[in-house]
Amino acid sequence: MKSYDLIIVGAGIIGTACADVASAAGLKLAIVEPQAIGGGATAAAMGHLVAMDDDPAELALSHYSLQLWEAFTDVAQIEYSRCGTLWVASNENELASIPAKLARLAAVGVHAELIERQRLYQLEPALAPGLAGGMRVLREAVVYPPGAARHLLDRALARGATLYPRQATALTRNGVELDDRSMLSGPVLVATGAALPRLLPQLPMRQRKGHLVITDRHPGIVHHQLLELGYADSAHGDADSSVAFNVQPRPTGQILIGSSREYGSDDSAVSMPMVQRMLERCFHYLPGLRDLQALRIWTGFRPVSADGRPYLGRVPGAQNVWVAAGHEGLGITTSLGSARLVIDQLLSQSTAIDASPYDPARIAA
Repeated sequence: MKSYDLIIVGAGIIGTACADVASAAGLKLAIVEPQAIGGGATAAAMGHLVAMDDDPAELALSHYSLQLWEAFTDVAQIEYSRCGTLWVASNENELASIPAKLARLAAVGVHAELIERQRLYQLEPALAPGLAGGMRVLREAVVYPPGAARHLLDRALARGATLYPRQATALTRNGVELDDRSMLSGPVLVATGAALPRLLPQLPMRQRKGHLVITDRHPGIVHHQLLELGYADSAHGDADSSVAFNVQPRPTGQILIGSSREYGSDDSAVSMPMVQRMLERCFHYLPGLRDLQALRIWTGFRPVSADGRPYLGRVPGAQNVWVAAGHEGLGITTSLGSARLVIDQLLSQSTAIDASPYDPARIAA
């Protein structure tokens, strides 16, 4: 039986971020992942790096993690693009909500600005007429999530970590059992996203299906990551299905279109009615995109915890078992901060922000 200082199960963006931090701390590390690196929820993420202000704990984690992403701005594999985020107000009521958002962001050190109607169209001429204005967060960015996961894993492997392309079938008293019946010994960190209940059934997790569409190359049509101000209502709501306007310019000149969310579907096949609904929402804000050709449509499943906040920390009632999972649509943004929080706790070090809002003990039965 091989022994390690830490065994990480799962090599999406969360698991690989944890591997990067743990290996940098000098831990002898094993990473268990049977599929492509970053091939699950990570591959179905838009890759936005954005501070969400709807929940104080979410904002704290987002802001902390965004600061950590600054170390990766020049890594080609990650495709870091500081396009900024422009939140679009479709009416005066939405515009009136912006000052409160500006204040919440400013309280943690995030600079954003109110964008009046005329300035909105100077920044994004392709937007539909009649919008009220918006809010711009200039330093926010987008990345290519599978590339980011691969880069983080490669850093860990270069420091001596071992990758096991196997399925972890069970937690044991001393570590994990793999699907070839071999055993690995050591503390375990489970970062398997929506599959978390297979190993940790005491932590509820739902999966939420989403669709993405990417177009052919049309550089210059969209300049910022664009979201409607009602995006958070869609992202955090409990409706069986919802769509929201979210469009990104990719460094390739392509345009990435989201977003949809759907509970109750285990089928990874593309649902054209849902895609049509999502695209119609997009065309409401960017009518010119109707003329573009979609090159690819794909789906994925976001992991949603019982209360919408990720599980980050020691699993209560389990010996030497830790968890980092349940980020829903903010896994890319918060991956680096989440990894630091968990590994700092594992090493009995102080954390940069309060870790208690993410403690799995708040939920675990």
